[in-house]
Amino acid sequence: MRHLERMDIDMRPTSAFIFGALAFSSLVLAPALAEEPADKSDNNSVVIEGEASYYGGDFHGKKTANGEIFDQNKMTAASKELPLGSNATVTNEETGKSVDVKINDRGPYAEDRVLDVSKGAAKKLDMIDDGTAPVTIEVDPDEQPNEKLREKVEDLAEKKNTKGHTGQKPGHKKDTAKAE
Repeated sequence: MRHLERMDIDMRPTSAFIFGALAFSSLVLAPALAEEPADKSDNNSVVIEGEASYYGGDFHGKKTANGEIFDQNKMTAASKELPLGSNATVTNEETGKSVDVKINDRGPYAEDRVLDVSKGAAKKLDMIDDGTAPVTIEVDPDEQPNEKLREKVEDLAEKKNTKGHTGQKPGHKKDTAKAE
C-alpha cells in the first residue's frame, strides 16, 4: 500500500504538468482551430431595419392579400415590399427576441412602419405592451419554400444591395419561434 501512495505522490507533479499543458494548449489552439460560425446573413439576404407594429382584432378571420384567412395567433406578417409567401426572421432590437414569420398580407399602412406582425408574433417579440418595436427583418433566399420565392428574394436583395445596403445583419438572435 505504501508503494501505491508513493507512486501517487510521484505522479502528482507529472499529472499537474500534463493537465496544465493541455489546458494551456486548448486555450491557445482552440480559437485557431475553431470554425467561424456560419452567419446566415450574406449579400443575397434582404435586411430591413425600422419600426414594426402588430395587428389582429378586426382582421382576424378575414382574407389576407395572398388569399389565406388571417389568424392573429399564427406567426405571420404584412409587408409592402417583401414577396407574399416568403419567410422572414424578425428581431426585436430592444429585447433580442426573434420570430420566423410568413409574409401573407400587405401593409403596414402607417408611413413610419416597415412591418405589421400578427398578434401571436408580437407576443413572441415582447412588443404587445408598447404596440411597436424597432426591428431588423431578414429574408434569406435559402429559407424560402420554393424556387420562385427564392428568386424574388434574391432579386430584391440585389436591388437593395445596389442602393448601398450591406445585407449584413447586425446584433444577435435569441428565442426564435417558427412560422406556422
